[in-house]
Amino acid sequence: MSGARLRIRDIQTFERPMRFARPFRFGLVTVDEAPQAFLRVEVEVEGAGVATGVTAEMMMPKWFDKNPDKSPQNTIADLKASLGEAARNYAEAKDWDTAFGHHARGFAAQKMWAADSGLPGLVASFGPALVDKAIADAVLKALKLNFAEGLRRNIFGIDARQTLDLSEERIRSFLAGVGPVGDVLLRHTVGLLDSLDGAGGLEDEIRLANLRLFKIKIGGDVDADIARLKAIHDLLSRHVPDYRATLDANEQYDPERLQVLLQEMSGGELRAFREHLLYIEQPFDRAGTFAAPLGDLAGEIPFIIDEADGDYDAFPRAVELGYRGVSSKACKGFYKSVLNAVRVSALSEARPGQFFISAEDLTCQAGLGIQQDTTLVATLGLTHAERNGHHYVEGFGPASDAEAERFVAAHPNLYRQHAGGRIGLAFERGSLPTASLLSAPGFASGAEPDWSNLVPLTQHHL
Repeated sequence: MSGARLRIRDIQTFERPMRFARPFRFGLVTVDEAPQAFLRVEVEVEGAGVATGVTAEMMMPKWFDKNPDKSPQNTIADLKASLGEAARNYAEAKDWDTAFGHHARGFAAQKMWAADSGLPGLVASFGPALVDKAIADAVLKALKLNFAEGLRRNIFGIDARQTLDLSEERIRSFLAGVGPVGDVLLRHTVGLLDSLDGAGGLEDEIRLANLRLFKIKIGGDVDADIARLKAIHDLLSRHVPDYRATLDANEQYDPERLQVLLQEMSGGELRAFREHLLYIEQPFDRAGTFAAPLGDLAGEIPFIIDEADGDYDAFPRAVELGYRGVSSKACKGFYKSVLNAVRVSALSEARPGQFFISAEDLTCQAGLGIQQDTTLVATLGLTHAERNGHHYVEGFGPASDAEAERFVAAHPNLYRQHAGGRIGLAFERGSLPTASLLSAPGFASGAEPDWSNLVPLTQHHL
C-alpha cells in the first residue's frame, strides 16, 4: 500500500491551561504556566470510511519566537493563530489527496501566511505539525495500522517534493526498513533554575527515576556555566559514574564565548566532563547559525541545530556549515523528522557514524503529546530522548481523573498512580516502553481528552 487518499471533513481546536509545578527558564525568559493545544480532525479515507484523529502539543512562550519585543503572551497568541490558520487551510482542501499531499499544500500556504505576518519558521510550522499528527492518527485508525506499520507501507504518501536532495527510491527504502525500539531511555533536563541537591533536586531525580542520561542547559555566561557544569559533573560522577550528557545553549552563545567553553573541555576545568558529553545543541541564535561555518569549532564534539530548524532546508544547510545533527520534535512536524532521518541515512553512507538525528522535547505532557512524540522517535530508532515534562507539570495537570484513567487503561505500562493518588508518567524505570503505543491502530493515541472540559478555539468544516 502506498499513499491512501483522503479528504478532510472537520477540524476542531481546543486549549487547556497547564500550570507548572516549578518554574522553567527558556533562554532569557522564565515561565511557570502555558496552554496546551488539542486538535481533533475527522477524515474520510478512500475505501476505508470515516475516522477521527487527535493530538496535543504545548504552546510554550518564547521558544518558537524569541523576539525580545514580544511578550510571552504575544508569542502564545501567535501559536494559536498558526494553529487556526493551518486548520482553516487544511479544511478548505476539497480534493482527495494523500496525507502528505495535504501537508505539502497546507504547509506552502502556511509559510506564505507566516511571511506576510512577519512570523518565523517555527511558528509557521506549529499549526501544520498538529494538523498532520491528527490526520495521521485518523488515517491509521481507518486502515487499522499502527504508526510504524503506516510508515513502512508509506500510507501517508511521503515523497520528495519537500526535500529535492532526496530521491524517491531512498525515501521508500528507508520507510520500508523502519523498526521501532522497545524502550526509549529518559534524558533528564537539568534546567538553569533546577537545584542539584535537596528535595526535588537533581540528586533526588536520579534516585527516583533511575537516570543515566542528562541534558544540561547552559546560559551563555561562560564563567557561570563552567562553575555549574563542574558542580553537575561532580554530583553525577558520584551517583552515575558512567553517565552521558548533552548540552543545550538555547541560542545563548557566540563563537568567541563558545571557544572559551570548548577550551575548558579540551584541557581545562571541564576536561573530565568532556568524556561524558555526546553533543552540543543550538549554540548560536537561529539567524546566526547560518551566518558562517563552524570552522575550527567543529572538532570532536558534534553540534546540532534545534531552534534554527525552521524549514525543510535547514538541516542540509547546517551540514554544509559543519553541523552533524538535527533535533526531532513533533511540534516542528513529524514529516520533517522522518525526512531528516532519511537524510542521515544518506549522509552516513559516505561518513558512517558522523551524522544523526536526536530526540529533544522537554515539554511533552502526559497523554497524547508524550505518546505520539515518543512513538515518533522510537520508530526512527532513537534510543533516548529528552523527556521530562513530568518534572514541570504534575500528572495530567488539570485533566479529570476519568480522563487520566482512560489513558492508563490504554497504556498501563506508561502511567501509574503516584503518591497522593495522582496518575502520572511511570518514569521510575528510567525509560518508556513503546509496546502499547504500537499495539493498536492509530498514531499512539488509544484514548481522548475530555473535550467538554477544554476551551474551544475554532472549528473548520467542509
